[in-house]
Amino acid sequence: MTEPLLRRGADLEYETVDAADGLEKAVLLNDDHGAPTFAIRRFVLEPGAEVPKHTNDVEHEQYVLAGEYTVGLEDEEYAVEAGDSLLIPAGTVHWYRNESDVPGAFICAVPNGDDEIDLLE
Repeated sequence: MTEPLLRRGADLEYETVDAADGLEKAVLLNDDHGAPTFAIRRFVLEPGAEVPKHTNDVEHEQYVLAGEYTVGLEDEEYAVEAGDSLLIPAGTVHWYRNESDVPGAFICAVPNGDDEIDLLE
């Protein structure tokens, strides 16, 4: 049986994402915390940061928490802002660019397990 868990925001540890300059990630919950199915992460996209075109083997569900930035999905670009949601199916080419003066932040949920990024550039 899975046990309930509360993790405090003050306890989160952010790490730099190797695939992009200016992108940080904190794991909110995953299988290490007893979450049986999904991992939830919080990303911060600093001003001027770009995440190159890439794919992942698993789907992503994202919710924009703060800021405004551009998301590329296949051949389309979308300006997103706080309150917007995205579904990025497995294998979809996607990328991010923050041209604003403020950080962008988003929550990303993925199935537990390997979420290896495959850079296309």
